Amino acid sequence: MDCKMFCYQCQETAKGTGCTVAGVCGKKAEVAKMQDLLIYVTKGLSVVTTKLREDGVEISREVNHLISVNLFSTITNANFDFEDLEAKVEETLNAKEQLLKKIENKDTLPDCALWNGRKDQYLTKAALVGVLSTKDEDIRSLRELITYGLKGLAAYSKHANALLKDDEDVDAFLQRTLSLTTNDSLTVDDYIALSLETGKYGVKGMELLDKANTTAYGNPEITTVDIGVRNNPGILISGHDLKDLEMLLEQTKGSGVDVYTHSEMLPAHYYPFFKKYDNFAGNYGNAWWKQKEEFESFNGPILMTTNCIVPPSESYKDRLFTTGAAGYPGCRHIDGQYGETKDFSSIIEMAKKCLPPTEIEKGSIVGGFAHEQVFALSDKIVEAVKSGKIKKFVVMAGCDGRQKSRDYYTEFARKIPKDTVILTAGCAKYKYNKLGLGDIDGIPRVLDAGQCNDSYSLALIALKLKEVFGLMDVNELPIVYNIAWYEQKAVIVLLALLYLGVKNIHLGPTLPAFLSENVAKVLVENFGIATISDVESDLDLFFGKDR
Repeated sequence: MDCKMFCYQCQETAKGTGCTVAGVCGKKAEVAKMQDLLIYVTKGLSVVTTKLREDGVEISREVNHLISVNLFSTITNANFDFEDLEAKVEETLNAKEQLLKKIENKDTLPDCALWNGRKDQYLTKAALVGVLSTKDEDIRSLRELITYGLKGLAAYSKHANALLKDDEDVDAFLQRTLSLTTNDSLTVDDYIALSLETGKYGVKGMELLDKANTTAYGNPEITTVDIGVRNNPGILISGHDLKDLEMLLEQTKGSGVDVYTHSEMLPAHYYPFFKKYDNFAGNYGNAWWKQKEEFESFNGPILMTTNCIVPPSESYKDRLFTTGAAGYPGCRHIDGQYGETKDFSSIIEMAKKCLPPTEIEKGSIVGGFAHEQVFALSDKIVEAVKSGKIKKFVVMAGCDGRQKSRDYYTEFARKIPKDTVILTAGCAKYKYNKLGLGDIDGIPRVLDAGQCNDSYSLALIALKLKEVFGLMDVNELPIVYNIAWYEQKAVIVLLALLYLGVKNIHLGPTLPAFLSENVAKVLVENFGIATISDVESDLDLFFGKDR
């Protein structure tokens, strides 16, 4: 059985070109191949749903949700469970076969919409339909750019769906666009236009999730978050899904078990709703890639609600639980459909038998600077800009990662001029949110908007500042973009920024491996996309040599 793989969807892909034996993320070849097949059959289902929509047939929420979860499950570090992925392939094929019955003329449909192989054929088929099955390098590059953007969009849709918020336009676009990646008649120019349209819907998807989160939990507000520990046993919750956190906090009330956030769940502390829980303790640890040592020292159970799993050590694997689109073989998975209350009793009972977390740091960090909170401070910020106390903003949103080259972002943050404010969202903040960079007239020099999807807030803040200063172009603002990327949610954020007209974005530590030379050239020439250099050179570029 051929289990060779090829994957280059994340920034840490092997040798900067592609993983071919096993994933740097820890995925085995057969898992990566099953993910390829899941994408293939999901494209097939999307071809069918798109055709049916054109014929006036309504597509159910269940099918929309299935497609979103499928895409989310293939994001880097989300699902390592071969059997779960295999089951998703089977479920998708079954859903597609039922919908195919409603289409009279199937002759024009591509193979992905018609194939319905047996389980013993899955890996054989997977070997034929992966990334490299598109032979033209530039078309392949753009198809993958769009597909990865759609994975990020699907992730944000899934979080909104968990809060019972749906947008049929977003689902229909996602499925139509996924189906178009199978269309061999489309040109490079067609796919470039489709990439920008994907960015447009990326904005819409982030707006949907922002509305879902703030409707349920209130607008984030300035909050000081403890990074120490208490003396009670604890549960550590990581990932992005706020509904899972709500259910966990509700079920742990009065149990004597504290709940701590980890990595991208940190911004949950900024929402007013969660402050009513006395056992919502604080944030433990740092970005996702440090979890092996931090999960070890936490002592209690860990709940992974979304992506960012690092293959666990045996010493704590029995304490690692997954839910939603996440999965890892040998770890217990907590099921639950949208609108249902998940049963976290097994996690809570385990926590009661565990030691309290081992303290790894003391102190606190401040966040909660999403769009409404910054708008409330707008007069103060504008006055600081007009008086020259704030001369520039630098957007340092995105992802953290384990490569040594990412220390660049810590050094860059330390060395930026004292009259500069960092706008951040995502786990990239862990490179500098504990540096103690101070404030400017009470305005912290690191304004954390929240999770990666809260890059939407950063876009709104930029547009608001453009309005306040009466500018015609967002690029006239004193804002520079120095963004770190790792996986596919960063791709949809990038496409969203390009759609909004933001230019001269610097990406690091490297440009994506999936950008062919010609596609990268288009991004450079049309949008000013560039990679980072060394800290001193980039400081000179952004702030001038006389800084």
